[in-house]
Amino acid sequence: MTDALDIGKLEGVPVLVVGLGKSGRAAARFLAERGAAVTANDSRPSIDGAEALESAGVTLALGGHDEALFTGASLIVLSPGVPPLPQLDAAEAAGVPIWSEVELASRFLNGTLVAITGTNGKSTVTSWVAAMGEAAAIPTFAGGNLGTPLIDAVGTEAGERGLVVAEVSSFQLERVDRFRPKVAVLLNVSEDHLDRYESYAGYVAAKGNVFIAQGAEDFAVVPAGDEVCLGLAKAGAASVHTFGPDGELRIESGTLRDHASGLEVPVDALALVGGPNELNACAAALTARLSGIGIDAIRAALVSFDGLSHRMEHVGAARGVAFYDDSKATNVGASVAAIRGFADGPGKVVLIAGGRDKGGSYAPLRAALAETGRAAVLLGEAASTIEDALGDSVPVSRCESMSEAVSTALELAEKGDAVLLAPACSSFDMYGSYAERGDDFQRAARELGAVR
Repeated sequence: MTDALDIGKLEGVPVLVVGLGKSGRAAARFLAERGAAVTANDSRPSIDGAEALESAGVTLALGGHDEALFTGASLIVLSPGVPPLPQLDAAEAAGVPIWSEVELASRFLNGTLVAITGTNGKSTVTSWVAAMGEAAAIPTFAGGNLGTPLIDAVGTEAGERGLVVAEVSSFQLERVDRFRPKVAVLLNVSEDHLDRYESYAGYVAAKGNVFIAQGAEDFAVVPAGDEVCLGLAKAGAASVHTFGPDGELRIESGTLRDHASGLEVPVDALALVGGPNELNACAAALTARLSGIGIDAIRAALVSFDGLSHRMEHVGAARGVAFYDDSKATNVGASVAAIRGFADGPGKVVLIAGGRDKGGSYAPLRAALAETGRAAVLLGEAASTIEDALGDSVPVSRCESMSEAVSTALELAEKGDAVLLAPACSSFDMYGSYAERGDDFQRAARELGAVR
């Protein structure tokens, strides 16, 4: 049966899809449409879209994980949100291959596959590269961890002969085997998801899986001078290319320059501002060039792409104080980068942070706020832990709601300052998603008079 899977023959193959979020449901439908005998399993007793799956010929097994389903399958497709399970260990011991949804999708894609990962910035860079592809009039798909399952690219014009740009998370990369991007990008790596991994090394290793199946004609993109990322890139056979300070595509004298292509764009012409976005611009432009996109399209997207919601989104200003929504900063590294993006600004930062702890140290926040911060306003389950880590670096206030936090932050700010939501935590103690949290921040800011 493995031979049949290797050549994409799914007719009659018993496949178990575990985890029925968006990507799991998409994978189950895809497999059923190609004749596989699909069983879809989830620990929840009910799921969204159950009737549609059953109409597609999928057998549902809900409310638990029966080990016999796992050991009796010829293939398991695992959704990224599924934690380690003893049933998966039993299946592995029985020789059952276990693939992530992105591994499954990659085996049916014929277009140019670009995979972008990293602790921070991957959604922005994924969307920016896709905008460059669209500017070049190339059929382009953007998805993966960004929102649309990668499997949905199969059979599209982009999937057959165009450009497929996938944001991939560490969870998605845990179960890959032949996942082979033409261009694989690791933007950075710092502590995150330590509530999932036994160690930081395990998280780093998962990120590095984006490179392992690449060949000599492929490209690996990493930040210049980052020995961890460089070491991971060298685990594959791709040629390695770098961005950022001392990289082949970097900012020099206020200009983004690619000496290989001749591309030059003044930094102040970029649609996205701030230090992290300068690096994102360099990474996106280098990735696009290696993907075969011309410099005119790259230049056009660099100056027109204005970013994604809840990622350093300028909400407006009130009383001379600017409000920025970076609700997607769900780890300490992202929060620190957001804070330091204001280092050259006219004022200081009043940080709103807190939520559900993901493991790791909050100590880097202390140093960043000591340099750039005015105050910190904390809420959520991790508030006391963050307060302990901040010490006396800045004055700290504790609040019970986002409305109270935004109001308190505005009172603490001075004219020229920025109120920044960069939580360094997940949202799941108080909200259903980072987007819901960001929307609440924006609503509260506008109620206080913030306008663009």
